[in-house]
Amino acid sequence: MEQKKLDRINALAKKAKIEGLTDEEKIEQSLLRDEYLSLVRKNFKHTMKTIKIKDQDGNIRPVVPKKKK
Repeated sequence: MEQKKLDRINALAKKAKIEGLTDEEKIEQSLLRDEYLSLVRKNFKHTMKTIKIKDQDGNIRPVVPKKKK
């Protein structure tokens, strides 16, 4: 994500605490947060795919997510 967008997220958060946001700013903040969170999730999933675990027997295995119930 561009630094300009991160700065805008921070500026909107600060403004929300101090004086509140207009409806347009709330929408902008929501869109920016959604974009940021999707990138964080994508990076986390990629990181988890690259992690390997060595068990007690010396076998190296990838991390496998639990199946959802």
